[in-house]
Amino acid sequence: MATSRSSTLTTIGVAVAGAALLFSGCSVGASAPRAEAVPTAVPSALKPYYEQTLTWHKCPGGAGFDCATLKAPLDYARPGTGQDLKLEVSRKKATRSARRIGSLQVNPGGPGGSAIGYLQSFAAIGYPAPVRARYDLVAMDPRGVAGSEPVTCLNNRQMDTFTRTDQTPDDPAETRRLVAAYKKFARGCAARSGRVLGHVSTVEAARDMDLLRAALGDRKLAYVGASYGTFLGATYADLYPARVGRLVLDGALDPTLTSRRMNRDQTAGFETAFTAFARDCLRRSGCPLGTGTVGYARKRLSALFRRIDSHPVRTGGSRTLTESLATIGVITAMYDEGAWPQLRTALRAAQRGDGKGLLDLADLYYERDTDGRYANLMYANPAVNCLDLPPAFRTPADVRTSLPAFEKASPVFGRSLAWSALNCGYWPVRPTGHPHALRAKGAAPIVVVGTTRDPATPYRWARALASQLTSATLLTYDGDGHTAYSRGSRCVDTAINTYLLTGRPPAPAHRRCT
Repeated sequence: MATSRSSTLTTIGVAVAGAALLFSGCSVGASAPRAEAVPTAVPSALKPYYEQTLTWHKCPGGAGFDCATLKAPLDYARPGTGQDLKLEVSRKKATRSARRIGSLQVNPGGPGGSAIGYLQSFAAIGYPAPVRARYDLVAMDPRGVAGSEPVTCLNNRQMDTFTRTDQTPDDPAETRRLVAAYKKFARGCAARSGRVLGHVSTVEAARDMDLLRAALGDRKLAYVGASYGTFLGATYADLYPARVGRLVLDGALDPTLTSRRMNRDQTAGFETAFTAFARDCLRRSGCPLGTGTVGYARKRLSALFRRIDSHPVRTGGSRTLTESLATIGVITAMYDEGAWPQLRTALRAAQRGDGKGLLDLADLYYERDTDGRYANLMYANPAVNCLDLPPAFRTPADVRTSLPAFEKASPVFGRSLAWSALNCGYWPVRPTGHPHALRAKGAAPIVVVGTTRDPATPYRWARALASQLTSATLLTYDGDGHTAYSRGSRCVDTAINTYLLTGRPPAPAHRRCT
């Protein structure tokens, strides 16, 4: 995360890190080649990995966290060949060790969000005290992410250029520049991270989770996954149904959807979130979107984007605010309604010719710090997505054909989000997955959580996943923002805490929270 952020930005950062990201060019994907449930007996070639012992030490910086390294095969089809990965793990011990239940693995999503960063900056202090008291909270950065042999693609200066690239091309020349940017990004990933690029699928990450479960000494997995982390957890359950303990899947994905459909659904989700923001804004004095209807507010924002496209806005530094950065800045604030006041301020400033507020929000999304350094989130994200699922689009002509559907889903964001989904069309590694339902037959009860106005993982995705998993219960939060657990709803927290502490999913009368 970037340094010197306000508390509001830090809160949004947690939501964005847990988001199902599509703006690096791909939507969240389904899994690598469809895998049947893994046999209960551990294959002999994998026994050295399952029997390893974690060596814990104090994490750098202290703060009560332990760290360790887990060894996993680069290729599960060829374990023991010396091509292993080192996966970083962190732990915060239960505060009431005498009543400890076991380990609770956590993942914030992305794909590409650092689970360790999420644990150390949020879960270890933000999860409800009863859960922190009885579980060791454990996070492992998935393969290719943050501390676990991270994928890299561009240097910081190149990434600055990439994020400025116009994603609403108005003519053939702008289209060629966008395609060239995607190709350069892909070539950079192949050149810098070729060893791991074909082995960062969700199925492989789920198998790594089972290695960690065994190394922690847990008979079954307890897990809280947010956003893409729900897909990771559901994939685990489908692979290892007999090893499912208590799984919370918050802000769920629907693994049956194609990448194109997922991108379009997310586009509609951000439009829903913008409508909620606009309605709130229009009730306030000084709203930068005017005083009329939501439709008028939508036109005001679109007009601002067009002006910035023609004339990038100063930010008080060496960088200017382009239309692509302004769009990402607005979208960033859609993840958490707590960011709406900051967005109103940033929009007013941009209308006056000061783009710093929107640029700060965009930098938060891209995990660019104040020294101009990028974390690896935006590299790991397409690496996983482009491997997990065939691309939404393969050519600019494919995008143009779908533009009407995307613009119908969101008149404000549709064009930008359609073009952003072209990136995987130029990816250097062939996809290994396809859309399919995850059933997890025989698994213990699982809780799926959906927020009705979630911008990044639309509520219907939660309903779909809950209907697929044979033992799932759907918990609904009628509200705004991305995900629901530990975000202020006592009803949601009580239901999930009860499940994590007792194994009892919410009863029918307690499956909807407001």
